[in-house]
Amino acid sequence: MGQIIAVAVITVLAVISPGADFAMTVRNSYLYGRTAGLLSALGISLGVLVHVAYTMLGVGILVSRTPSLFTAMKLVGAVYLVYIGYKTFVTRTKDDIDLSSDDGMSKAGALRTGFLTNALNPKTMLFVVSTYTQVVSADTPVVRQIGYGLFMSVAHLAWFCLAAVFFSNESLRIRLLRRQAVLNKVIGAVLVGLGMTLALTPAVQ
Repeated sequence: MGQIIAVAVITVLAVISPGADFAMTVRNSYLYGRTAGLLSALGISLGVLVHVAYTMLGVGILVSRTPSLFTAMKLVGAVYLVYIGYKTFVTRTKDDIDLSSDDGMSKAGALRTGFLTNALNPKTMLFVVSTYTQVVSADTPVVRQIGYGLFMSVAHLAWFCLAAVFFSNESLRIRLLRRQAVLNKVIGAVLVGLGMTLALTPAVQ
């Protein structure tokens, strides 16, 4: 029971802490609508499963303990965040957005941005690896370990779906879109800043 509580508490704290996943969900939700936001949340939850899968296979521990591999993964994630942040920062504002439509970003594109934002984020990798190495023991049944991974994924899905629903609310979207020039620059700067911070963070030893 103590192990379950520990995994739950660590997961909830990790999920609600602001980061690239949240910024990406907000961006897609207010710019492109609820469907894009929800699909981004789904992509994020699928990204978590990638980290869980390779951690259970032992690859995550290898990466976290090998600075060169960790640095390579970190830089790929950083470049992606900087790229998306730059695109958001320079996006032209649109005055004719149809709030009754979710057009503007394809379903595959929304799913992909959420997935890549999480799957390429070494902070999520370290969260998953540290949880499995510090909380889950060698005696923990594989079925329970899989259950922990599914809980992590579902927790991310639930939180970011809530964020997507909130920021895609029509009245809120109207207010946000009126300030989209500023918001695009703020969210773009946040994503670029996160990417730069990620790139400059020393590799774990």
